[in-house]
Amino acid sequence: MIKALFEYQFLQNALIAGILASIVCGIIGVIIVEKKLVMMSGGIAHTSYGGVGLGYLLGFEPIIGAFLFSICAALGIGYIKRKGGVQSDVVIGLFWSLGMSLGILFISLMPGYPPDLSSYLFGNILAVTKSDLYLMAVITAFVLLVIISLYNNWKAYLFDDEFASIIGIKTAFMEYLLLVLVAMTVVALIRVVGIILVLALLTAPAATAGILTNNFKKRMIYSVLLGMFFCISGLFISYEINIASGAVIVILSVVFYFLANIVRSIILKFKSHKITYNSKNA
Repeated sequence: MIKALFEYQFLQNALIAGILASIVCGIIGVIIVEKKLVMMSGGIAHTSYGGVGLGYLLGFEPIIGAFLFSICAALGIGYIKRKGGVQSDVVIGLFWSLGMSLGILFISLMPGYPPDLSSYLFGNILAVTKSDLYLMAVITAFVLLVIISLYNNWKAYLFDDEFASIIGIKTAFMEYLLLVLVAMTVVALIRVVGIILVLALLTAPAATAGILTNNFKKRMIYSVLLGMFFCISGLFISYEINIASGAVIVILSVVFYFLANIVRSIILKFKSHKITYNSKNA
């Protein structure tokens, strides 16, 4: 594959897409896991399918439709959640179902044979185009800019949002901004792993990084590096044996997370036995 990488543009596009996706999902994933917004992120991701269907129906780029639907879903979920009155998991479930249903409806309204949406549902990193890369680059740059410029605010908000509010941080703005960043991250990942699998790549590298360190900044760095490892390894494996790239990337990330958990459990068990043994022989 190394030789082919210098010969084929689609492999170069795939490699760049994997790196960009790793950066954005590694950074946002840590915040999502810390704030326990995993299912909300899944709801936003699945709602974007309605935008994909609308794009096909009206003849514009489906990824733009996914972007618009994701942003609307993020703001809608955030608004209803903050106003209260309805349980957040109910709202997420309704947005999740509505987005998928609208996508199916819009596709069914198209004349002729329906298009193949498997690359949007399950991802195909080998089919990433130049325009996809430009969009991913803009999203990644924006996410990096927001996180870096408000880094101390994010740390306070994640530590304790009540404390953040007391010291003058606008927590409502931070929450809406976070949901918009999640929506943008979802769009950046759709072409890599797809709508169905995006949740795993958003959470697995970040969760694995959380096992390795408790330091906020290091968790982000480790999460980005792990995401790159999963994406590049998945790309290599899927190209060599001709299987779905998105599925391979997700399987690698999930398996690695469980292995890291097992290793941590063994280490903690060994340390506890060692402490018990030392105390008995003291």
